[in-house]
Amino acid sequence: MKNSSLWLILQKMRAPFLVIILTYTISIIGLLIIDGADNEGNPYRLTIFDAFYFISYTATTIGFGETPFTFTYPQRIWVSISIFITVTGWFYSLGSLVALLQDKLFLEEFSRAKFRRNIAYLKERYIIILGYNSITSEIIKKANESGLRSVVIERDEEKRNHLLLENFTPPVYCLNADAHNPEALEMAGIKSAYCKAIVSLFENDALNLRIALTSKVLNPNITMAIKSTTKNQTENLMDIGVQIIENPFEIIAEHIHMAINTPQTLKVVRWIYGLCNLYDPPLNLPRGKYIVCGYGRMGKSIYEVLKQNHFEIAFAEIDPKQKEHFTFQEQPKILIGDGDDKEMLKALDIDKCVAIIAGTNDDTTNLSILATAKKLNPKLITIARENELEDFSIFESSNIDTIFIPAKVLINKTINAILNPALDLFIKNIHLLDESTMSTLTKKLLEIDLHPQLFTLKIDASQAYILNERCSTLTLPLSLLRTSLKNRNFTNNLIPLMRIRRKEIMLLPDWQNNLQQNDIYLFAGDDNAHDHVEYIANNIYEFHYALYGEEKSFLNRWKKKIMLSSLKATDV
Repeated sequence: MKNSSLWLILQKMRAPFLVIILTYTISIIGLLIIDGADNEGNPYRLTIFDAFYFISYTATTIGFGETPFTFTYPQRIWVSISIFITVTGWFYSLGSLVALLQDKLFLEEFSRAKFRRNIAYLKERYIIILGYNSITSEIIKKANESGLRSVVIERDEEKRNHLLLENFTPPVYCLNADAHNPEALEMAGIKSAYCKAIVSLFENDALNLRIALTSKVLNPNITMAIKSTTKNQTENLMDIGVQIIENPFEIIAEHIHMAINTPQTLKVVRWIYGLCNLYDPPLNLPRGKYIVCGYGRMGKSIYEVLKQNHFEIAFAEIDPKQKEHFTFQEQPKILIGDGDDKEMLKALDIDKCVAIIAGTNDDTTNLSILATAKKLNPKLITIARENELEDFSIFESSNIDTIFIPAKVLINKTINAILNPALDLFIKNIHLLDESTMSTLTKKLLEIDLHPQLFTLKIDASQAYILNERCSTLTLPLSLLRTSLKNRNFTNNLIPLMRIRRKEIMLLPDWQNNLQQNDIYLFAGDDNAHDHVEYIANNIYEFHYALYGEEKSFLNRWKKKIMLSSLKATDV
């Protein structure tokens, strides 16, 4: 049965219902066959309605009196017996009902039925998030801020209670089920036209792969944001057709590569990810010898980048099995032991190193490593991995030069890729711009505001109705969008960062480029510029002023007609 809660009610309450029916039947039949007397002493038998009516209020201990006439003694004897029978039946039934309402299985099925109704009535865009933790909580908050609803599937009851205590607005619907269960995914609305994407950020790569396969089968067109921590997993997800593959350790390793070679580009990328401000100094890592503590998933990614840049590398690893991952030809200096062991750090020549990276999956260990290393070499550049996403960070108070937080990388990567795919594309292609161009771009962005706003505009009927309509008949330059609606002779603080036209990407397009239907533009600007772009794109009067420099009105058209007619008369 689709409605399992109803089936449980029928199953659990079947015996109590039968008991009530049986006790009522026996009591009513007794009243029907026992003779009574009317007010004049004539024999009288109760009708079936009178008997049912009397037993109904007697069995429930209400008691309205004898009806329709005063009972005879035989009737009263039978009523006394019926009271014990029916009241006992009611007590048994009520006890069974209370037990049913406390039954864990029934409560779960009732919750599922309520969840189904909520999803059926949800007529807004939403994403399905698998698992609830500090990372997905931040994703929900950012999605809510952007007008995107969230639906969560979480098996752990304690985590579900934490979600309820968050009191998200608008509310977040949560289903108690396994995230990889196809039935649960269908209940969450993976096939719904309003479902925009599914997000799976579990630490278990095999589980993420299973979810990706299941989701692809249930809805081949669904956008998937899946976490990967190894190259092999990434390749598998690409083969399936996952659009958004998120490997935080690869992203961090790429940031280290940019810090070595293109620090200005890294600053813009980190600003987009929300990890720094534009006015912060660029992260510039020097060349020399590096010590990396921890050869786990992050350590492997960092090792590949440092090796690619021909750095001398030494490893400190607590797990001896990790040493087996190195081949004989490529094996760097690697010692087994605690990274905060002074003697081991000295053996790794810490006095000759320029930087140390604490990249284990334990925050206490990472802090201890860097504290010990700083005592041995005060000039050392310290880089740490922060695993826990907390409101108050000890790392920020520990005078560490650079902190990488995989959780924040995941949050911002997910939000950018789902809510603003153009921004994600810009990050992927930003390496095509040289350092001087990025330095100039940073200065221009800071001239706009300390915290410029990023937004996209697609030239179509839904986002830019007027532009989409006029593009087919007029030649409209991109510079039209930076026109100030307060004074056409001035321009707004607006920078075009990227144009997507028929899947072709152009970075930093020139203002003289013409607008075409279905173009997608990524802009950086202030609030005023954003508002004016929206007005020009969708308001015929603002568009007319920006293009011609005059208000669009009937009076202006009438004046033009008079001027044209007068010119024709002069010519004659």
